Amino acid sequence: MIRTFLLLSVLTLSAWHKPQTTGLLEDFGKGSKTAYAPSSVTFTSGTWYLTDALTDKNAVRIRNNGRLSMTFDFNGEARTLEVSYAAYGSDENSGFQVWYSTDQGKSYRQTGTLRNTQGSTEQSTTFSTNIKGPVRFELRKVSGGKNRILISKFAINAPTQPSAQTSGSSQSLKSNYNYDNSNLLLGNPSHANTDLSTPDNYLIDKSYYISSYNRSRGCPNWVSWHIGKNDFGSADRQNDFRPDATLPAGWYQVADTDYKNSGFDKGHNCPSADRTSTTAANSATFLMDNMMPQAPNNNQKTWEHLEAYCRDQVKAGMEVYVIAGSYGSGGYGRSGYFKTIAGGKVTVPSNIWKVVVVIPEGDHDLQRINTKTRVIAVNTPNDNIITPNWMNYTCTVRDIEKATGYDLLSALPKPVQDAVETVKFKGGN
Repeated sequence: MIRTFLLLSVLTLSAWHKPQTTGLLEDFGKGSKTAYAPSSVTFTSGTWYLTDALTDKNAVRIRNNGRLSMTFDFNGEARTLEVSYAAYGSDENSGFQVWYSTDQGKSYRQTGTLRNTQGSTEQSTTFSTNIKGPVRFELRKVSGGKNRILISKFAINAPTQPSAQTSGSSQSLKSNYNYDNSNLLLGNPSHANTDLSTPDNYLIDKSYYISSYNRSRGCPNWVSWHIGKNDFGSADRQNDFRPDATLPAGWYQVADTDYKNSGFDKGHNCPSADRTSTTAANSATFLMDNMMPQAPNNNQKTWEHLEAYCRDQVKAGMEVYVIAGSYGSGGYGRSGYFKTIAGGKVTVPSNIWKVVVVIPEGDHDLQRINTKTRVIAVNTPNDNIITPNWMNYTCTVRDIEKATGYDLLSALPKPVQDAVETVKFKGGN
C-alpha cells in the first residue's frame, strides 16, 4: 500500500526579511523516535508531541491524520510562520494545516489555509499569524489518506525580543515551565514573579524546585517540584544548610543559626531525599529559603512518612508532582508556642500543607492527568503532638485553596480541576 510523506521545511533565519527579528527555529535534527506510537521527543527548541509520526534523519514523518505539536509555549509575538514542504518520493499529494493554542494546549484554532504539496519538489510558504504569546503551534495532516508527511523545519518570526523567549537553550525553555517533568507544570498557584515590587510573592527557580518566597515571613509560601526515577541516585545527604546568597540585594538571608534553640526543625519543603541524583541536586535542597520552622514530630514523623510514600510511588513505576507550603502564624514546637523565631525575622506557620499528583511514568504528563488521577491533599497543624499517620490529615485541594487563596493545579482543564480538587483521598493506589 502506497503511503505518502509530506515535507515541511522553513527558510533559514538569514533568509528572513528582517534580520533583527528574533524567534524560534527548529530543524528537527536532534531527537529520535522510531515508532509511530504517540510520544514526546525533545528537539533543540523543546519537547514536541508526535502523534502517528516518527523521526527520519533531520525530519519528522507524519502519516494518516497525524500531528506534530509543541508542548511548550513561545512567549513572544509570533508574527509569521515560515514553512517549506514537499511530498515524499513518488507519493501522491496531501495537505496540512497550522493550528495554535493560547491556553497551554487546552483548545486550538486554525490559522491560515490548507497548504497542499506539489510533488516531491520542496516549496516554501508563509503564514501571517500576528499572535501574541504565550502560544504553541500544531501541524496537522488533514488530507491525502494514508500518505506520509515529512516535516524538516519550522520557524517563528517575532518582531521583538520576547520577555521569556523559547529558543534552543535549556535556560530559556525553563522560563516557560510547561514542558514534561517541569517543576511548575501544574501551574503557578500565586502568580509568583521576579518583580521586586512583590517581595512576598517572589519567584525563585533553583532548577531542582521552584518556589514563591515570602521576604516578610523568611520562608516560602509554596514550593513545587517533580519526582521521577532519574531524581534518585547515590548522592549523600549534604547537610549544608546555608543562606541563599542569590536573593535580591538588601534582603535578609535567613541563616542556619536563626533556628538554633528555637524548638523547631529546619523543615525542608522540597525534601533532601527527593534529590539524590547528584551532589548539586541534594545540596540545593539545603538552601535556607527552602526551609520553614516545623515542629520536630511534624517534620520527622508525619511529614517524613508522606514524603516516603511519594518516593515509593516513583520506585513502583509512577511519577509524582508535588506542591507544598505553609500559612498562618503560630506553631507548637519542642519549646512551646511561638509566632516567630530569629528575632521576628522568620514566621512560624500554623499549618503545613501538601498536594500530590500521582500518574504512571510516561510522557505528555499534562494531557494524561484526568478526572480519575490520584490527587492527595494533606493539611497538618504545625504541632509537636501531631500523630504520625498523615492520612489523619487528608483534605481536598479546594480546602487548601480556601485557606491560602491560591489557585492550585491551575494548568489543568477546568473540568479536571473540578473533579480532582473536590475529592478527599481515602487511601489505595
